[in-house]
Parts: sequence; structure tokens; C-alpha cells
Amino acid sequence: MLHNPAAAAAAMEEQLRQQQLLVLLNASSRPFPSSSSIWPSNSSASEPVTAAAAAAGGGGGGGGGGAVSPWDIALCATGTAVACENALVLAVLFYTPSLRAPMFLLIGSLALADLLAGLGLVVNFTVQYLLQPPNAAVALSAAGLLLTAFSASVCSLLAITIDRYLSLYNALTYHTERTLTFTCAMLLLMWLLCLGVGLLPLLGWNCLRDQATCSVLRPVTKDNAAVLAVTFLLLFALMLQLYLQICKIAFRHAQQIAVQHQFIATAQVTSTRKGLSTLSFILGTFALCWIPFAVYSLVADSSYPAVYTYSLALPATCNSLINPVIYAFRNPDIQKSLWLACCGCIPSTFSSRPRTSSDV
Repeated sequence: MLHNPAAAAAAMEEQLRQQQLLVLLNASSRPFPSSSSIWPSNSSASEPVTAAAAAAGGGGGGGGGGAVSPWDIALCATGTAVACENALVLAVLFYTPSLRAPMFLLIGSLALADLLAGLGLVVNFTVQYLLQPPNAAVALSAAGLLLTAFSASVCSLLAITIDRYLSLYNALTYHTERTLTFTCAMLLLMWLLCLGVGLLPLLGWNCLRDQATCSVLRPVTKDNAAVLAVTFLLLFALMLQLYLQICKIAFRHAQQIAVQHQFIATAQVTSTRKGLSTLSFILGTFALCWIPFAVYSLVADSSYPAVYTYSLALPATCNSLINPVIYAFRNPDIQKSLWLACCGCIPSTFSSRPRTSSDV
């Protein structure tokens, strides 16, 4: 049976048009890539996040049809707890007129930074899963909020350390030199610097155009992440050196007081050990939370399995959950305000000794 050549050509042309239409439909149904999330892809927590997968739309969940990562849920829950806890600290400092010393301004700066960090985690989760359609500018803004908040948190911890060192080193002139105006000016400069760090992704310092340059935290590039990690390690080294000097000065003061008041050696040793254990707890907590993540950010990139990033980022965010316990809730003045706010009374066993910034 012979076929009509014209009819066969028309059938082939119609089939070709149908194939082209099918390709166009498949391309239009592909989700918008949202790899600008500060956290890695949630497509598989155990598989490496490649640039090809991110370009194909698998970098960040995209909100609609993808399953929610348990790691992202844990980070969002941690952020909520961090925000609530530090909001309580800020409320106590704001509504208590007696808590206006420079020391409490530094604690307030730390609480504000950690509050913004907690809110940034919640906002990032919202942008990653609930924003429709995904918007790169919004995702970059969320990443900038996290960078600003965590940078301010680390810098506030350094400022508290410097303040404690100066209160011991310049004990006679400390209260005249460290005025409220000076402290506010220093904190303003610190926050402006941290804001500049947070604006870098929005100003073009990101890896959206070249996924191969992404670090473990999109949209930060590998070079920028390395600079941030090295800067953090240098700040930690400075904090460690300052706390060692604090230990030396405190030990020397304890010896002088013991000689003047003829204290027994046992009491002096007990007091010194208590101070050293407190300092060890402060530095140990900070180091365990942040140093593994900083070192990992220095050596890894976006091709590493996402589960590594999540498992190291979660303890780092938990540091903002621990900071109020170490720096705020241990302070007798803040404890007194909390007792008055919660039950309207102060326990009879409550110590009325004023706490200075040299206390650790």
C-alpha cells in the first residue's frame, strides 16, 4: 500500500509541533530557583547540593510542593525560643529605670542582636517555604538580617569582655571614663559596622549568578565566608586573651585582699576556683557553639552534604539561647526585676549584693 507523500509530510510536521509544544510546557512548569536561602537545599539532607541541582530549581525548597526539612523546623523553633527569651531580657532592661549603667547597655545590645537573630531564623523559614512566588530580593534581605544579627551578637560579646577587663584594669577611673554617652557611641559604631556586613549580599556580594562560588551558606560566596570565619576566629582569640588577663588580675586582687584581711588560704582557693570555673564555662560554651561552624565554613563549600551544615549551624544558633542565661539572668539586679515583675516580691534568700561588670 502506497502512502501519499504530502500526507506523510503533514503528519510528521504535526508531530514535530506537538513535541515542541510539550517541551515548552515542561519548561514553563519548572519551579523558580530559590537558591538564595541562607541555609542549604532541603531536597535531601544527606546529598551534596550541586550548582546543577540549584539551577534546576532544587536549591531551597521553593515553598510550594517540597517537603519541609526537619532541620529547618528545628532552626525555626530555636529562633522562636531565642526571640522570646531575649525579648524578656529587653523588656526587663527597658522597664527598670535602675538598669541604665553601661554594663546593662552592653547586655541590652547582646539581647537585641540575639532577638534579631531569632527573628531572622523565623523569617528565613517563612521566605523559604511560605513565600509564593520565591523572590530573590526578599531572600537576600533575610540572609542580610541573619548576618547582621549574628555579627552584632559576637561583637556584643567582645564588647562585654572588654568592659569587664577595663573595670578591673582601670578600677579607679572606670566609672568616670565609661560614661553612658561613650558606651552608646561605641555601640552605635558597632551596629553600623554589622549592618554594613549584612548589606553585602544585597549590594551584589552574593553567588546567585555563579552557583559554583557559593559557600555552605547561600548566598554568601566562599571567599566572603572565609573572611567572616577568619575574622570570627581572630575575635575569639582576642576574647580568650582578655579573659586570661581578667583571671590574672582577679587572682592578684584576691591575694591582696587575703593578705589585708588575713583570710585563710582555703577560702581564697575556693573563690579563685569558682571564678576560673565560671570563665571556663563562658569561653567553653562560646567555643563549642561557634568554632566548629566557623572552621567548617572556612574549608567547605556548597558541594558538601547539607546535613553537615545543619548539624553545625544549629549549635551556633543555640548560643543565642544560652547568652541570656550567662550574661543576664545571672545578674542579681535583673533577677530582682524579674521576681518583682513575675510575683511582685523578692525572696528572703535573695542576695542584695550589687553586681559589677567585673563579675563573671
